[in-house]
Formats: sequence, structure tokens, C-alpha cells
Amino acid sequence: MTKTGTLRVLRLKLTLRHIRPPVWRRIEVRADVTLAALHQVLQAAMGWTDSHLHLYRHDERLYGVPDPEFGVRILNERSVRVGQLLTVVKDRLEYTYDFGDGWEHTIVLEAIGEAMPGVRYPRVLGGKRACPPEDVGGPFAYDDFLEALTDPAHDDHAWRTEWIGGAFDAEHFDVHEADANVAQLG
Repeated sequence: MTKTGTLRVLRLKLTLRHIRPPVWRRIEVRADVTLAALHQVLQAAMGWTDSHLHLYRHDERLYGVPDPEFGVRILNERSVRVGQLLTVVKDRLEYTYDFGDGWEHTIVLEAIGEAMPGVRYPRVLGGKRACPPEDVGGPFAYDDFLEALTDPAHDDHAWRTEWIGGAFDAEHFDVHEADANVAQLG
């Protein structure tokens, strides 16, 4: 809450690292949303399917789903609010999804404002490029995947095309579709 008693809203830019040109999303969330809830928003906004583990890193602390077998201390993401970690414009939070593929994201706080009456939060404001498919092998395998898809003479073209179910447009992003996915979260 702000001094006037209204809810704070954070405008965040989520960028998938190690992919060029970049894949990114701009979203707005309430400052009181937990990291666990933010995970669901990020999954929906990017187009991931929440099929793998994830982790946040902020100031050398790890946040996620605690697991004593993981070998490091992980703070419970359900007890931490985004607004507790991102307090000043340009603050950053790292988000890793799928430890096997290693999809690393940077979340940057772009602005802090007040919630507007009649506006649904969270919401997707913009973005660029399609989210890579699940289980494609990570950022470096993604380049090989795209090369195989676009070159019919490539040795892996046929099975990659079949695996993806036909065409895949790496440049496609529909802000309305991404926002509708986020809206379904409730």
C-alpha cells in the first residue's frame, strides 16, 4: 500500500537470457503478489507450461519451493512478496525455469505506480518473440532447433518439424493472447 492507502503496482520487464534477438515480456503485478503467484504469471505470460522446477535469486538468496534434498537453503516463495524484493526502479530479480534446459530470465523493475480503478492485475502490456518450446534443450540447443526448422536440407529438419507439430514462428508474439493467458489465473 502507498501512503494514500492504494495498492502499489509494479511494472516488470522479464527477459529470457542467452537468446538473440531477445524474448521478453512487460507485465504489471500488484506489489503484494507472492513469488509463488508471480511464477504462475511468468509462466502464462511467456508461454511456458509449468512442467519443470524453478527458482528465484535475489541478493544471493534463493527463493522457491523448499526441498531439504536440494542441498542448498531455499526460502519459501509463498512467504515473500515481490514488493519486498523489488523496491526501487531498476531493482533486479533472477528467475530460472527448468534446471535441465536452464532457461534464465532477468526481471527488472521498470516503474512503481498505484493501481488504477477497474484495471485487472496482473496483466501483460507487451513483449517480443515466441517463447521457446518446452524441452528443446535450452538456449544453445534452441539455436540448433531453429536452424533445423528453417532449413529443409538440414539432417534434423524432418524429426524437429514432426516433434514441434508443424510450423513454429520464433518471431510471433500476441500480447492479447498472453494477457488472456494471465487473466485465466484468476
